[in-house]
Amino acid sequence: MNVKTVLILLVLALATVFALVCVLLTRGRAPSTCQHQPLHREDTDDGQSLVFADLTPEELAQVVRYLQGNLGVPLVDASRARPSDNCVASVDVQVPAKAEVLRFLDGGGARPPREALAVLYFGNQPDPNVTEYVVGPLPTPAYHRDVTVQKYGGKVPYHRRPVTGKEYVDINALIQRELRRAPLFLAACCESDGTDLAILTTAPRGFKSGDRTTWFVLFQNVPGTGYYLSPVGLEVLVEHGDLRVSRWQLRQVFYNGQYFASMSALEDAFVADLLEVVRIKKPLAEDVLGSMRPRHPPSSPGPLQYEPQGPRYSIRNNRVTFQGWSVTFGMNPNSGLRLFDIRYRGERIVYELSLQEALALYGSNCPGGMSTRYLDGSFGIGRFSYELIRGLDCPYTATYVDRHYLVESETPKTNQNSLCIFEHDSALPLRRHFSDSQSFYYGGLRKNTLVIRAISTLINYDYIWDFMFHGSGAVEVRVHATGYISSSFLHGQGTDYGNRVGPHTLGTMHLHHIHYKVDLDVNGQLNSLETQDMGYELVKVPWSEQNTIERPYLRRKRLEREEEAAFPLNSPLPRYVSFASPKTNKWGHLRSYRIQITSAAGDHLPTSSPMERSISWGRYQLAVTRRKEEEPTSTSIYNQNDPWTPTVAFTDFINNETITNEDLVAWISVGFLHVPHAEDVPNTVTVGNNVGFFLRPYNYFDEDPSVDSPDSIYFSSEQDAGACGANPLACLPLTASCAPRLPPFRYGGFLNL
Repeated sequence: MNVKTVLILLVLALATVFALVCVLLTRGRAPSTCQHQPLHREDTDDGQSLVFADLTPEELAQVVRYLQGNLGVPLVDASRARPSDNCVASVDVQVPAKAEVLRFLDGGGARPPREALAVLYFGNQPDPNVTEYVVGPLPTPAYHRDVTVQKYGGKVPYHRRPVTGKEYVDINALIQRELRRAPLFLAACCESDGTDLAILTTAPRGFKSGDRTTWFVLFQNVPGTGYYLSPVGLEVLVEHGDLRVSRWQLRQVFYNGQYFASMSALEDAFVADLLEVVRIKKPLAEDVLGSMRPRHPPSSPGPLQYEPQGPRYSIRNNRVTFQGWSVTFGMNPNSGLRLFDIRYRGERIVYELSLQEALALYGSNCPGGMSTRYLDGSFGIGRFSYELIRGLDCPYTATYVDRHYLVESETPKTNQNSLCIFEHDSALPLRRHFSDSQSFYYGGLRKNTLVIRAISTLINYDYIWDFMFHGSGAVEVRVHATGYISSSFLHGQGTDYGNRVGPHTLGTMHLHHIHYKVDLDVNGQLNSLETQDMGYELVKVPWSEQNTIERPYLRRKRLEREEEAAFPLNSPLPRYVSFASPKTNKWGHLRSYRIQITSAAGDHLPTSSPMERSISWGRYQLAVTRRKEEEPTSTSIYNQNDPWTPTVAFTDFINNETITNEDLVAWISVGFLHVPHAEDVPNTVTVGNNVGFFLRPYNYFDEDPSVDSPDSIYFSSEQDAGACGANPLACLPLTASCAPRLPPFRYGGFLNL
């Protein structure tokens, strides 16, 4: 055997020994650090949460088939229905009455029948109207009952129905026909023949009940960019209330501060040189105002959040559990995210926590802008909650959940991955203390939170809806606004209504008001409303009576009536407002949950406005009423197109009933005034544009419940803080070596557009 062969064999032997050592070392430590740990199952509902579950695609389809076969009238698919047709507008779950649900959940009663709520537009009738039916039982429907009068006190007039996609298509066709009457003007003002202009709706649609006349604003439309920042100065008023599309008309035209009877009249003024035309060149995609295309190549990746041993929360059906919390989640196609049966440590804290409405109210010196009061529920906050971007909208390793809906179609649709659930490390202590006297130690707990999130794209704006659950027993509700601002064409005294953000673009001032329903059940259904605030009392100093001292003291009050518990927007609110149980904690205080609001809302619409009653929930930053099954929501999708005779007027809920030891609901308004500025281009940023509220335990427990968290950290000066056994933080270098197995990035969010 020659020397070369010996050397080769020696190298192979050394490599084999090294490989064996690596295998043995890896096998000795990997299971304790990198294997997914089995979750302690906290969820014992045995499918009880399904009493609140959204309808499945199969159930939605079953309801449509039942309606088609049992109403005795022809039904046209809403995606192609004319105003003079009958169609199924939407189908959603009909959540059972609270008393029925609680008998089932808590009293061992029968499971309530599963039912659907179907909204139908009946245009092909002598008396066109909107009708709502409860259909059941699912999954095999056998009955339907008309609940319209029961819910609203009468029929819903047909003109109140939301505008459908088909109606917008027909309106756009009318506008395009009218634009062809002014070819010379369009070529001069916009380098366009009209077909490449984007058309944006406003709302409401007129000035009195029965009107269906809408201003539409025209913008330059460059593919791949947001057109909302590029108005051309042209707006048109369309009357589209007649059941026959052929009778719809363009009623008025606005351009650069002037009004005209028609596009032909505008063209005549242009030809006669009686019109001041602002000539706007069509920009390239990379130069257009508001382009979101990256300007630089990608940099190195930022921090990545992941769970070394897998998620510490558990999802079963429509229920998520996490460190004592259990929450049932769903999505209403109109109003968006809704949560039910929120429990902490097995005790129900909240029966229902749901978004109700999002209002955006604008100011401008252009007709479209000055008349806009969007009620986003009528457009579809839940319906337009599209697929979330993994790694940006939510952490890459979050759990993503599909949502199904049936709106303006006979076929169910799915927004895949449109709701995300994740544990969030906020990089902030929930609590901590470093002791530097008497004894030396450190104790603390990371602020880790369970987050349930959806994001709605409502025309130009994107709203990020968060429901967060803390280890202290607190619930946090938060909304961020981002997306594009809406804008008007800059002319005249436009800057009285906003800031100039482009060559011809006025970022128009507006306010965002968001409304929530919070059905708290604090240690039972029967609660009272308690307030606490502070005052100063001037007293003599007991040990030096020649001197006085200003001593803070608590002012406590129990509110007895609904009028007392309706706190006007932007007025002083008692610093502590709590739902109190009749039962006490270990220290003799009523077990309570406190409502803490963080908001900077703009001023509410004056009550003298003829449409104010339709958004009268906005009068109050907080209103507490007795819970009633006939007052399930603070608004209606029908309020948008007839705000002058609102189908639901929230202010009617407040009628001075007693609220002591009753089942109560808190209705909470949050919001902010937004005056757009240069930094809102291309998009409004989330920084500083978030509002919300907390539900915080107040003497509900005997101590902070987070003391039981297994994530707690404590070590003293007498311990080796670097030892894994004494300090879990010292174990992180080994734990962090477990690289996550990330799923491949996929996206299908454009499929349903």
